[in-house]
Amino acid sequence: MLELDKLTIHKAHELLSKKEITSEELTKALLKRIEEMDGKIKAYVTLNSEEALERSSEIDKKGDFTEDLSGIPVAVKDNICTKDLRTTCASKMLENFVPPYDATVIKKLKEKNALILGKTNLDEFDMGSSTESSYFFTSKNPWNLERVPGGSSSAAAVAADLAIYSLDSDTGGAVRQSAAYCGVVGLKPTYGRVSRFGLAGNAGSMDTIGPITKDVKDCAIVLNAISGMDLFDPSSSDTIVPDYLESLKTNLQNVKIGIPKEFLGDAVNKDIKNAILNAAKTFEDMGFICEETSLPNVEYALWVHYVIASAEASSEMCQYDGVRFGHRAQHYENLKDLYKKSRGEGFGLEVKKRTILGTYLLDLEGNDKYLVKAYKLRTLIKQDFEKAFEKYDFLITPTTPTVAFKIGEAKDSLNVNDMCTVPVNLAGLPAISIPCGFAEGLPIGLQIIGKAFDEAGILQVAYAFEQNTDYHKKQIAWKEA
Repeated sequence: MLELDKLTIHKAHELLSKKEITSEELTKALLKRIEEMDGKIKAYVTLNSEEALERSSEIDKKGDFTEDLSGIPVAVKDNICTKDLRTTCASKMLENFVPPYDATVIKKLKEKNALILGKTNLDEFDMGSSTESSYFFTSKNPWNLERVPGGSSSAAAVAADLAIYSLDSDTGGAVRQSAAYCGVVGLKPTYGRVSRFGLAGNAGSMDTIGPITKDVKDCAIVLNAISGMDLFDPSSSDTIVPDYLESLKTNLQNVKIGIPKEFLGDAVNKDIKNAILNAAKTFEDMGFICEETSLPNVEYALWVHYVIASAEASSEMCQYDGVRFGHRAQHYENLKDLYKKSRGEGFGLEVKKRTILGTYLLDLEGNDKYLVKAYKLRTLIKQDFEKAFEKYDFLITPTTPTVAFKIGEAKDSLNVNDMCTVPVNLAGLPAISIPCGFAEGLPIGLQIIGKAFDEAGILQVAYAFEQNTDYHKKQIAWKEA
């Protein structure tokens, strides 16, 4: 019997086009799966069941499935605005916020007749790597319910067949880290390739939106739908968008891949190092050239990212004052007291910590001592990548230095678990995470980094790897925690 919840986008599209299944049947199958399994995973903060079923029925009646995403439900991270559907950022501050507009990426998906299935959990305002700072609950990794799913539950929803695909945001690696931890595919586009309009900001100079999918082909399909210039986003680029799905058909020749030695140091688990080296061997067997290289300044990336992200987050959080929208304290003496109490009650510990640190960094003393130096180092890190790409077409690294850590161990893990992803955000480059092995019964992610706006290239390399391996086909062995 065909299990509809396990379908990929391209397979679901094929079946819908042939009228072998209906959008309503697909949506009901996913909602049934959510009802049965989400009590364990806790992926969804808000479900959009009624509207999704209504839209699926309307699409079935029209019978037009020419668009690749038509009639296929998507899960959306709960910091991306969805009109008339609660968007909380997993914070008490926005617990009851219902946006009056759609983010540009949501508008684009709806134009392709996609269905919004629900909103997925995250760390509060996307500050964290485990969902443990969420105001609502901590989500679980479907491979092991004692482990974290990454900084959001979007990848967990896809891995557990609670969604066909999802949209996520990536400031320091959330799309790729979550995908690696949950054994699926996650792509962070070049900064400016996908509009940020309607994304609740964390660090504006690094925030991106990208797809999480079950395979690389699906990733190309979603990226086709959400990419492009947007006048509502001043950082949006007018660089021509190729057909990423068509690009997968291109044969790669004379490809040179660099393996930065800084990403295979002592902080990286031995099994993960071996998986990356085995991936390099696979590429060599395919005719690619793989060589060790160096990005000398990435050793400062974690520090640089934390300083810049905190400063920018502090600026972003200023809008939540208890006056215009968001949580408002019931008892206060004056305007200053209203600000203080509303933010004190509405924000969790991690957001408060970063906001306070960021406020100091934006002050004259903190700016001179730390922030200016961080931006200078950011430039050096970007130049390291540019120099490497003079010799290599792509770079490969682990996506994360360890497999998914246990819930409650975040304090010991947060200092290193973004070490492989944050340099890419600092440089504004595209990168994709794909499954490349297993350790401790948990997935390992391979990160492929490309030149600016070469999403087509990293998708081609990822697709070639996927076609020569079967890691993406491994099924989760469900068991009670």
